[in-house]
Amino acid sequence: MGIKMGELISGKDISKQVLKKVRAGVDVLKSHGITPGLGIIRIGSNPASEVYVRTKIKKAKKQGMNTRLYQLGGDATEAQVLELVDKMNKDPEIHGFIVQLPLPKQVDEDKVLQTVLPGKDVDGFHPCNLGLLTTGKERFVPATALGVMSLIDSTGIDVKGKHAVVVGRSNIVGKPTALLLLHRHATVTICHSRTTNLREQVAQAEILVVSVGKANVIPGEWVRPGAVVIDVGINRTADGKLTGDVCFESAGKRAGFITPVPGGVGPMTVAHLMENTVKAAAIQSGIRLDG
Repeated sequence: MGIKMGELISGKDISKQVLKKVRAGVDVLKSHGITPGLGIIRIGSNPASEVYVRTKIKKAKKQGMNTRLYQLGGDATEAQVLELVDKMNKDPEIHGFIVQLPLPKQVDEDKVLQTVLPGKDVDGFHPCNLGLLTTGKERFVPATALGVMSLIDSTGIDVKGKHAVVVGRSNIVGKPTALLLLHRHATVTICHSRTTNLREQVAQAEILVVSVGKANVIPGEWVRPGAVVIDVGINRTADGKLTGDVCFESAGKRAGFITPVPGGVGPMTVAHLMENTVKAAAIQSGIRLDG
């Protein structure tokens, strides 16, 4: 008899629930003559970015939203990118937009993200939005962090009082996820590349979130039995297969719940980006979505 695997947390299934809420919000806005608009600025021809952008546009259109894509070559200047950002900022039909990362070396990423109007920053990367999140008065939260929380909630486990370990400290995933967990009264430990006792820290985690971008960096034997494991990483191996930051097979034999890669966090990120865009349209239009 084989070893029982932890329960799989399907982002594909849970994202459908988020998108159902998005569609309801779109319908409310349309009843007031407002069609939410999502803009995307993409620079260069990164294959992974192309896939993400196509998915976002497809999902937005399926929810009844308008989309607008601006594409620049990989040799685009910073001035050209900032000009497009300004165009999006001023476009009344675009309620929220994103600048698809990563950007070419000649473009200052921080400068570009800080130029996006905070009220249209549906990625949640502007310092104003990150600051609001820090104070617990969040407006737009990075979609991946929202997705992580939705996946944890789907298990039915109460975050309050749990020891959560977040491996990775990026402004896109690690820090905002840690803050959301903290706001929900978890005891949070943030680990990173300079953490010297990573194995010991991971072993204490009742909730483990890993986002470092290194294939199988967390061995399964490190995982605490019964833990909720959310693997944000998506990496391509030498043989072309996609894998996460956590060793899925071995971790699944110890975890109580675990996300797959792909099909875990990815669909949730897209769904919550749509949710942020509808929220932006509602705020800008002064329309309540909750009646």
